[in-house]
Amino acid sequence: MPWAQPWRTAAANAPLAMPKNASTDRRYSGVNILILWGAVIERGFSGQSWVTFRQALGLGGNVRKGERGTTVVYADRFVLEDERRRAAEAGEDAQAISFLKRFTVFNTDQCDGLPEGVAKAAPPPPPGMIEPEAESLIAATAADFRIGGARAFYSPSGDFVQVPPPQAYFEPINWHRTAFHELGHWTGHASRLERDHSGSFGSKSYAREELVAQMAGAFVCASRHRAQRPSCRLHRLVAGGAARGQSRHRPRCQRRVQGRRPHSRLSVGHAAACGNLTRD
Repeated sequence: MPWAQPWRTAAANAPLAMPKNASTDRRYSGVNILILWGAVIERGFSGQSWVTFRQALGLGGNVRKGERGTTVVYADRFVLEDERRRAAEAGEDAQAISFLKRFTVFNTDQCDGLPEGVAKAAPPPPPGMIEPEAESLIAATAADFRIGGARAFYSPSGDFVQVPPPQAYFEPINWHRTAFHELGHWTGHASRLERDHSGSFGSKSYAREELVAQMAGAFVCASRHRAQRPSCRLHRLVAGGAARGQSRHRPRCQRRVQGRRPHSRLSVGHAAACGNLTRD
């Protein structure tokens, strides 16, 4: 396990909510979430609100001279009008052209003169509201979600999630991280998003699935105000450990593969050291 700094910094104190545009109030999505989270952690910003240079001016403020922006991306498709007509005449599907646009955004900490409240982080929900929200969200998935036992895992063959009871965890946040991590695996079932769950430990497909589940858990916890700061394992995954599909740490958990005996492995994408994590 990498060394973790035992004291808090400005970056660690930043609320790990979903990054949003301070002008439009829209949340960023996809890889932009990781890009902006990384910028907050690396550069010590105190909040998760962002604007473009023009948006800062439109709000009556400005980006301070010398500030360096952060690049985010927007991907989409479009169909040329000539291609639309050709396809209609030929009775074929029109061929869309993919594009990727880049934008530079600035954290509101890098701006002056913004209206009061624009750069202010939203206060966390009052105590006692978070657990019921999590329960409601889990129930809304209609997943077969089981609480009990000493292991946390998603079973593709049985299509169910099981996690130990909350009282088994040292901190409540770790139960939520684990629950939504496993529900991230649940979304990949053949009847839903149909992701590859057949990869063995150390393979690229296995690492990819762990990264998907890890990000799903992080995104959900952040959007429900349950995240505190990213775990060092998430940092390692995003930094490239998942791309290699390997870990240099000794495996501690058990994973059961159909037709084979269980073997040891490390939960590459587990959000915190709060219990075993396996997939059937």
